[in-house]
Amino acid sequence: MVCELISVGTELLLGNIVNTNTQFLAEKCALLGLSMYHQVTVGDNRERLSETIRTALKRSDIVILTGGLGPTEDDLTKEVCAEVMGCALVEDTHTRERIEEFFRNNIYKEIPENNWKQAIVPDGAIVLDNDNGTAPGLIIEKFGKSAILLPGPPNELYPLFMKKVFPYLQKLQPEIIRSQMVKVCGMGESQVEDKLLDLISKQENPTIATYAKTGEVHIRVTAKAVSEEAADKLIKPVVKEIKKRFGDFVYSTREDETLEMAVVRLLKKLELTVTTAESCTGGMLASRLVNVPGVSDVFREGFITYSNKAKRKILDVSKGTLKKYGAVSEQTAKEMATGGVFATDADVCIAITGIAGPDGGTEEKPLGLVYIACYLKDTVNVEKYQFKGSRDKVREQAVMKAMDLLRRSILDNYC
Repeated sequence: MVCELISVGTELLLGNIVNTNTQFLAEKCALLGLSMYHQVTVGDNRERLSETIRTALKRSDIVILTGGLGPTEDDLTKEVCAEVMGCALVEDTHTRERIEEFFRNNIYKEIPENNWKQAIVPDGAIVLDNDNGTAPGLIIEKFGKSAILLPGPPNELYPLFMKKVFPYLQKLQPEIIRSQMVKVCGMGESQVEDKLLDLISKQENPTIATYAKTGEVHIRVTAKAVSEEAADKLIKPVVKEIKKRFGDFVYSTREDETLEMAVVRLLKKLELTVTTAESCTGGMLASRLVNVPGVSDVFREGFITYSNKAKRKILDVSKGTLKKYGAVSEQTAKEMATGGVFATDADVCIAITGIAGPDGGTEEKPLGLVYIACYLKDTVNVEKYQFKGSRDKVREQAVMKAMDLLRRSILDNYC
C-alpha cells in the first residue's frame, strides 16, 4: 500500500519550526511495510491545501495529515479534508465532553469559545481520543482511501499515533518491514559499498542500503515478511556476512547505539579507565563520552590544553618538543597522550591536537591538519589526518576518528 505525508502549517514553510513529525511518521510507516513516494508541506491556505489533498488521494491509498487541527481560524485541515472527501461536519458529543474535562482538570475558569470547534468532526469519521490535548485525531475512510488527521505538536502526535493509528495501519497492511543496522567506522561510503557490490547487485529481499555519516557509515539491511520472526530470519544471514567482511570496522549492530556508547561499553567490559587530552576540539571528545550513561565507571578526567602553557603545565609536554615541532605535531600528540595517562593513572589516554581554522594554517601545516594519539600499555599510536570543511566539521571529524582510534587500540590489545 502507498502512503503519503502532508504537513500543514505556514510556520513549517518559514522554518520557524523544525518538522520532526515527518521523520517519525516516515520511519513508522516503513516499519509497517508501507511504500512512501511523496512528503509534502503546505501552508495554511484553503485552496492550496485542497489541491494538495486531492493530489495525494489520487496517487496514494493512505494520506496522513499533521497540523491544522487547532481552534483558530487558520486551522483548516479538518474542514478542507472533509470538503474534499464529501463529508458533512457534525458535533461529536464524546469529544465535547472530553474538551470540558480537559479544561476542568487544568483549572480553567472558562472554556474559550473557539475550542468548541475541535468537537466538530467529519460525519462518519473514526474519532481518536487525544490524551495530551484537545484536538482529537480523525480517520476518514472513503472511496477505498484513508485520510488520517493528526495534531501537530509532537507530544500529542507521537503517543496518539503509536496507540491508535499504528494498530489501525497494521490491519490494512499484512506485511511488515524489519531492519537491522550494521555500523562501520574507519572507512568511507565508497569503500563500504565496494565491499558490498556483489550483495547489492543481486539483492531482492532483504535489501541493503548504505548511509554516510560523519566519520562512519551505516548499512541498513531491510526485509519484508508476514511476521517479525520471518523477517528476522531473512536478515540474520546477511548481517552475519556483512560482519564477516568488515571485521573490527563494525562497531555496533544496535540501531540506537552510537560510537561513543560502543566505546564506553567496551571500556566497561574490560574494566579500563580513560582520560582525554584535547586541544583543537576543546572538550568535544570528553563531552561525547560523558553523554553516555554510566561513563563515570570508566572516565577519569578530561583535559582541555588549548595553549602551549597548558600542554606543558598539565600534560608535561616538553618545552623543547613544542619549540622544535610545534603544538600541532606527532611528537606533541604523543606527549599529550602520555602525560594524560601519568597525570590521572588511567589505563588509556586519547589526545587530539590540530588546526581547526579558519585561521592559523600554513603551507607546511594547512588548515584541517590533525594528529590523534592513543597511549595504551606503554605504547603510543599516532594517526595523522587532513580534514576538509568548516571549523566545526574539522573538529567533529577529529572527535569521531579519536573515538575510533581508542576503540581499535583496545581491540588490538585486549580482544
